[in-house]
Parts: sequence; structure tokens; C-alpha cells
Amino acid sequence: MKSSLILTKAFSKSAMNTRLGFLDVVSGSSQERYFSSLVPAQPVPPLAQTLQGYLRALEPLIPEEELVHTRKNIQKFCGEGGLGPQLQEGLERRARHSNNWISDWWVQWAYLESRQPLPVHSNPAISLPKRDFSDWRGQLVFASKLIAAALDFKNVVDNGRLPVEYMRGQPLCMELFPLLFSSCRIPGRKHDTITHHSRARHITVVRNYQFFQMDVYNSDGSRMTESQIHAQLLRIRAESWKTDKEPMGILTSEHRQTWGQAYSRLLKDKLNKESVRAIEKGLFTLCLDSPVMRVSDDKYSSRMAAQILHGGGTHSNSGNRWFDKTLQFVVGEDGSWGLLYEQATAEGPPIATLLDHILQYCKKPDPKKTPLIPLQMPKKLYFNIDREIKRDIEHAKQNLDILINDLDIRCFNFQRFGKELPKQHNLSPNAFIQVALQLAYYKVHNEVCASCDIASQRMFRGGRTDYIRSPTNQMLKFVLNFDDPSISREAKLELLREAIETYVTLTDQALKGQSIDRHLLGLKLQAIEEGLSVPRLFMDTAYGLATHWKLRTGQVPANTDSVMCFGPLVPDGYAVCYNPQSDHVHFSVTAFNCCEETQAETLAATLHSTLCQLQELLQPTV
Repeated sequence: MKSSLILTKAFSKSAMNTRLGFLDVVSGSSQERYFSSLVPAQPVPPLAQTLQGYLRALEPLIPEEELVHTRKNIQKFCGEGGLGPQLQEGLERRARHSNNWISDWWVQWAYLESRQPLPVHSNPAISLPKRDFSDWRGQLVFASKLIAAALDFKNVVDNGRLPVEYMRGQPLCMELFPLLFSSCRIPGRKHDTITHHSRARHITVVRNYQFFQMDVYNSDGSRMTESQIHAQLLRIRAESWKTDKEPMGILTSEHRQTWGQAYSRLLKDKLNKESVRAIEKGLFTLCLDSPVMRVSDDKYSSRMAAQILHGGGTHSNSGNRWFDKTLQFVVGEDGSWGLLYEQATAEGPPIATLLDHILQYCKKPDPKKTPLIPLQMPKKLYFNIDREIKRDIEHAKQNLDILINDLDIRCFNFQRFGKELPKQHNLSPNAFIQVALQLAYYKVHNEVCASCDIASQRMFRGGRTDYIRSPTNQMLKFVLNFDDPSISREAKLELLREAIETYVTLTDQALKGQSIDRHLLGLKLQAIEEGLSVPRLFMDTAYGLATHWKLRTGQVPANTDSVMCFGPLVPDGYAVCYNPQSDHVHFSVTAFNCCEETQAETLAATLHSTLCQLQELLQPTV
């Protein structure tokens, strides 16, 4: 009997226990590997430390008179009679009685309660280097290899053969790996849920907006070979040549409340419910995209990233997506390919491990002989579309096209240097790039802004992420003095080192579970949990400014030339992802066209020139 686990409302005891329940899907032989006994519990940082760190983070962002007001709020919050110590005690109590004191709350607050559409706003996309094929035949051959590689990775996970990962000599929590497969987000009117099915034997394949349920295991339980998978994909292609089908996947791109309402209507019909459940239960989804309009070489990487991220629009391949699905592999006919993932049950590092396994697998010939077993025809998934569902689809198409047209994406490969240059000068490559981002933003907007970099918390049981904040006071000082001709090169180098060293310190604190943002969020949610009024500290203008992330950043350290991209967190902001290699760095920059002040192309060009200027600072030409 197939088991299914559902993550429900986090502000309840049932949700607190659900995360522990997720591990029940792992087979007994591998449970010990993935259970988090190797890693410690995530600590609750000291209250005074977090509030002091919060004040330091505000100093580069707000004027002194506003800081005075915030200091008074903090004194009231943590002083005698204030709510701070009571809420801190509640968090420490929660930490003693849960798998992780913040992760469930974070997933609920950041993802499941968010009502924004998943494409652009939430689901990250990873675009991989173009493969050497340019037609549908090569597309299907590679897709067969890709499926076999993903199944091989799942087998490694299921059998407990995936080595425990380490960071800085410390073991990392492996809980998320079993949840990559057969997981799906379920829309709701007020909040979403997550479902996970532990014994799925099929994937879903979508081509020309038509979904197919394709078994990937033989009757004896063995995985299908590449040639068997290829034969099934050929069958699917033959059955999906018509393009006059309703793009059902477009519904998953809607505002979550709207999709939740449409979802309830859709599942009233038995056939629709069976088809939707088949998609949700599948190990993952393969999207076989149709050809897109050719663009010049300098725009190709941006176009390819956009295709993976959102499908290019309703007249392109956006109907070939089910955005609720945790894993979606995308393969185009022109050699483009990549992965789109939903963040409630997946994160960058486990996805990077999966992709690295796939890339290594794809270098090898098919290791399995094809058995002489007749294969069942992949099952086409049908939908009964009444007038209401048709209306829902049309509205979703309009809204998605508006969203896609509003997003500006610029990808570029910076080739002057890579992570080795900062290393040669004993500087952290990540901190170096973060300083460059703040400097580039200042050059464009004549101010610094609240910026967040993602720090993994997987060194703790059930840990997810926290933020590394910038700018710091040291970073601001460097930025303000960088273009001053009266300041010597040596003085600027010293300011650069101070800015980088301060950022490295913040990174170290975050990796030890001592960053401030998840702690501040936990204090706020603990007040709600206890039925108290939200403390004034979180109603302050300064807190709103400090959490208005105009610069959303993320390093994607991968072993290949991949490019990750996602949309900004705020309408007047940017998102910048970067993948530093030894002698070059891949960047993606996104912004919304609706904001006249932000242009992805301008920030990308300024970032490029800023990096060149920093190189000149480190290595002046004679």
C-alpha cells in the first residue's frame, strides 16, 4: 500500500511532528544514514547577541535619528517587563521538543503561506551547458539518459549509498535527499501543503501540453534501461503531436489562492482527480520542450535560463510545466536543458549533488542490457474541461504572460578572472563578489540596500537556510571611498580587506547557526503562537526597511558551467545568482520591468565593469 505524508499548518503540534514523519518514507537500510544523529540540533542564538547584530545591520541603511527610535524599541523589548525574554524562553522550549525550532516555521512562512505564483517568484531554475544535439531525435536520446541517471541517483539514495556530505569538516544533514522524488506542493486557498509518496514507480512526461504517466520500472522491480526508456519516449512523441490541447499545466502558475480555488473545482471530476494525482505522485516530471525562436549568441544564455524558469510564455513552452512538482527536468530540441525545482522540499546544495551525479552518469555508456520484456504503452492523462476550468485556464494564461513580460533576465559569463584571483590575495571569493555587488548597486542607484545571501544550515538537524546580511559598516565605507581619487590605492585595498573580513565573520556566524534573521522571525512567530500582539520591534519602519530585500543573491558553487536564476523578492529589487569557477564566473541578473528604477541589463553591465575595476585594484597595470 502506498504511503503518503502531508505537511500541514506549521503553527500546530501536528505540523511540528510532520517533519519527523517525513523520514518514515526512507527504507530501514538507509534510515540511519539520513536520520540526523550525526549532526547537532540547531541552536537558538542568545537574544542580546541577535539584537546587537540587528542594530549593526541597520547602521548602514537608516539615519541616526531612526536608529535612536529603534534602540528604544529594542530596550523595551529585551528589558524588564518586555516580551523578549519570554519569547526567547518559548523558542528554547520549542527547540528542546522539536526536530528543528525554526525550519517548519520557515517553510510555512516563506513558502506554503506565500500566495505569490511559483514561477519567477519562488521556483529557482538551473540552466546547464548546451548538449551536442539540435533535433528531436537527439532530444529523446539525451532525455532517456537523463531519466536513467536520475533513477540511478534515487537508487543510491534509497539504498543508503549516498555518502554523508561535509562542510568545513562537519557532517551535513541529509534529510532532504529522500524528499526530492515523488514530492509535490498542493495548492490551498489560505496555505499550501506538501505531499510525498514513497513507492511511486512512474514519472510524468509532458510534451505539447499533454501529460503522460510513464512507468520506469519493470515488472520484476528492475529499473528500465536507457533503450527501454527511449522506446517509451518515442511512443509518447507519436501520441502527442497535436498542439491544439488545453495547457493544463498553466493553472499551476497562478496566484496560489486562485489556483487553490481552481484546484478544488478541477478535482470534483473523477477523471481530473486521477490525472492530477498521477502527476503529483510521479517521481519527477520530464518536460520535452518544442523549438523556440533562435537568438544571437550573446542572448542565448539569457533565453535558455528564461525557458527553464518559466517556459517562455503561453505561446511557447509554459504549458509544459507543472510548477507544483518538486523536480522538473527540461530538455529542448536545440540542446538546451536544465532543472526547475520547488523550494518547500528542495534546496540548492542537494540539487547540485543530484545534477553532479547526472552529469557523471551521462559520460558513461548504458551499463544495463535491455531485457526482452514487453512494455505497456505510457498512459495518457486526460482532463474533462468544463466552462469554469476553461475560464481558469484563460485567466492563468493572461496572468502568466504578464508576469513573464515583466521579468528582465540578463545572464553573462565574466571571463576576466574567477575565484582563483581573490584566493591569490588571501580573500574569500564569495565575500569578494558580495562587495562587488554592493559597489555595483551603489554605482547604479547612489545608495546601498538591504541584501541577503543564502547560508546553509544543514550542519544542524533539519536545518534549512539563513541569511548573511550586507552591507556592513565596513562595506559601506569601502563603497563610499572607492571612486575618491584623493584616497591611495593602499588605503582602498585596506578598506576592501576590512569589508571582506567582516563579511567572512558574518558568514562564519551564519554557518554556526548564529545569524539574526531566522531568530528574529522566530521571535515574531513565537509571539503569534502564544496569542500575543506582535512586538513593536517588528512594526518599526526600520524592520520593514531591513527586510525589504532589494538585492537577493545566491552563490551556486557547482562543478559545471551552470546558471541559476530566480526573480527578485520585491518589485523594486534585483536577484543575482553567481557560479564562480576557477577562471570565470557565471552571473544571472533579474529585475522587473514595471519598476523604472531597476534594469537588469544596467546592473549586469555595471557589475561587469566593477569587477574589472576591482581586478585593477588588486593587480594594477604598470
